[in-house]
Amino acid sequence: MSRVLVLGLMAAASLISASAFAAKPQTEPQKLGYIIGMDIGASLKTQGSEIDLDSLFNAIRTTYTGGTPELTPEEAATIREAFIAKRKAAAEAEKATAGAANAAAGEKFLLENRNKEGVIVTESGLQYKVVKMGDGPKPVATDKVTVHYKGTLLNGDEFDSSYARGEPVNFVLNQVIPGWTEGVQLMPVGSTFIFYIPSNLAYGPNGGGPIGPSETLTFQVELLGIGDKK
Repeated sequence: MSRVLVLGLMAAASLISASAFAAKPQTEPQKLGYIIGMDIGASLKTQGSEIDLDSLFNAIRTTYTGGTPELTPEEAATIREAFIAKRKAAAEAEKATAGAANAAAGEKFLLENRNKEGVIVTESGLQYKVVKMGDGPKPVATDKVTVHYKGTLLNGDEFDSSYARGEPVNFVLNQVIPGWTEGVQLMPVGSTFIFYIPSNLAYGPNGGGPIGPSETLTFQVELLGIGDKK
């Protein structure tokens, strides 16, 4: 729990009397305390763990007023560490389950997709399809390129798009995911390809942001230029 949240709870406990909880706040301190309480309640609700509010406020009042807590610092530290370890284990188990499901879905998709008309499979397992073949030069891994792109999950959800932002992006080709580094080097400037990227060439078992663990991704990429050449 963050220091800000703890301070907020202390403020709420000190500003609001027991009777004030049942009545609409009237005074400025009561209103302030109630607002802080609303924020704290919303934050605690997202924690996903059952919390005894009587114990919570009792500990805050005791500590804030200089009383003697029911738990020693050592006992509190042991309980806290056990709770964190339990939450971490649960999160890792959930991630592993999601990763296994995503990996299976990706394997099935790629196995079927590789036999579709126009789909080419590279030695690494990257799959791609030419939408438009340009006639410009091809970049190398150390080149800076300018592209427009959109990325989607296997369920069709779009998780990123330079088109939606209305502006292409620039990056050095060997500083992105391996599927992009390999794939964009196959594109002459002016081309548009669709890449079907296995998880091991994308964000792997950890995922990132809206991309879950072991997700297979689809990108439509338009290569606009290499360095200053377009």
